[in-house]
Amino acid sequence: MDVGLFDFDLPEALIALRPVAPRDSARLLVVRSGAEPELDDRTVSELPAFLQPGDALVVNATKVIPARLRGVRRRGEALARVELLLHRRLDAGRWLAFARPAKKLALGDRIELGEASGETSLLGRLDATVEARGEAGEITIAFDLAGPDLDIAIARAGELPLPPYIAGKRPTDDRDATDYQTLFAREAGAVAAPTAGLHFTPTLMDALAARGVIRHETVLHVGAGTFLPVKADDTDDHRMHAETGYLDAETADALNAVRARGGRVVAVGTTAARLLESAADADGRLRPFAGDTDIFITPGYRFRAVDALMTNFHLPRSTLMMLISAFAGLDTVKRAYAHAVAERYRFYSYGDACLFLPKTP
Repeated sequence: MDVGLFDFDLPEALIALRPVAPRDSARLLVVRSGAEPELDDRTVSELPAFLQPGDALVVNATKVIPARLRGVRRRGEALARVELLLHRRLDAGRWLAFARPAKKLALGDRIELGEASGETSLLGRLDATVEARGEAGEITIAFDLAGPDLDIAIARAGELPLPPYIAGKRPTDDRDATDYQTLFAREAGAVAAPTAGLHFTPTLMDALAARGVIRHETVLHVGAGTFLPVKADDTDDHRMHAETGYLDAETADALNAVRARGGRVVAVGTTAARLLESAADADGRLRPFAGDTDIFITPGYRFRAVDALMTNFHLPRSTLMMLISAFAGLDTVKRAYAHAVAERYRFYSYGDACLFLPKTP
């Protein structure tokens, strides 16, 4: 498909630089698909009214790590400042990362990362070697540390990787350490937040439980590839970056039982939706899943495991715009986004949300 179909104009003033407080006071555009889509302006706190007893809410329990690392490359006496954005762990001591500027790094280069560079204590410094180079600034980094020691060093040296449309407007600060983690964050490994989950509060979860909506968790460690624009003109020419996640057998069985009873699986975020679709077989039955997925969902895809989708407003020409257009229909999404712009909804990671529902309950 022509990538230009997923473009739209957004006034810069509608890009949210901070979340609202409390989190569930964000606006929620409820969208019912159909020949004439129904658009309903609500707030996230009203979500329980649109779900039914027995529905399952599936959230992504990944936790964002401080994946932005700054340091110096040493090549003999020559020094050069570099910045890395980790995006997928390969094993205990190696990560894929995007480097900037990538042209300053070559195979075998040594990099000293973080403010701890140069200290004598092993755990006080974070050194690495460039092991391989890929496309678009992607490199493979082999750290001198591994396992829990590496995790501790990254936590000390790294910075929370806010999306470029926020980081380009203001510096990361202490508030982001809380604001950019969901209520469900427990499994460290993401370099971007599953932003639909940012809207949930204990109060909202209590209201959902009282409504008879059951929460289930899965994990997809969101990679930095989610920030990358689709540069191809045709969706067939775009390559998705793989992300790692899992769905355990107990949760898969529970969600299959929900649908067997007539309940709906409601994915909170495109990341939860992608993991569920990766774990579903051709008949829509969920199976345990563990590993990498590079599933790329575009219009024409038949959803097998997701019945409703709550998600934030996404960037134009992005893979996420393509996914929601596959779910709700491109025309419906275009109408919903035009309405959101006209009504001055707040966009992107710290912005408001949509709930895409089928036309009939």
